[in-house]
Amino acid sequence: MLFIKSFHIIFVVSWFAGLFYLPRIFVNLAAVPEGSEAEEARLLLMARKLMRFTTLLMVPAVALGLVLWLYYGIGLVGVGNGWMHAKLTIVLLALGYHHGCGRLLRKFEARTNTRGHVWYRWFNEIPVVLLTIAVILVVVKPF
Repeated sequence: MLFIKSFHIIFVVSWFAGLFYLPRIFVNLAAVPEGSEAEEARLLLMARKLMRFTTLLMVPAVALGLVLWLYYGIGLVGVGNGWMHAKLTIVLLALGYHHGCGRLLRKFEARTNTRGHVWYRWFNEIPVVLLTIAVILVVVKPF
């Protein structure tokens, strides 16, 4: 079980590293000057590759988490396991954020983005908040 926990943590950290960096690419894409096709193409290529790689990291992170929860019973039933329900909510929000990044990338590819770089700077902070809450829930187990 300790190896499964270890790999779960490694994949979660790697997944979130992608979720931290992808919106930074969006900030730069939103700030590309008109007529800078080469810069835009390079940033789109980086975003596509990072999105693909981040998705590949997300799958084992979630799968190993499900193994820990459903097979080993961590946080499954009993008094004092409310933290797991809260953490699962955070995981669902992170999955939604990941999906949202994919939608935003498609908008950049279609050149239909209407948001500015400042919006993406704020959007970039969401995974920081999600990861902070998830770590506190797992370590402190407040309820």
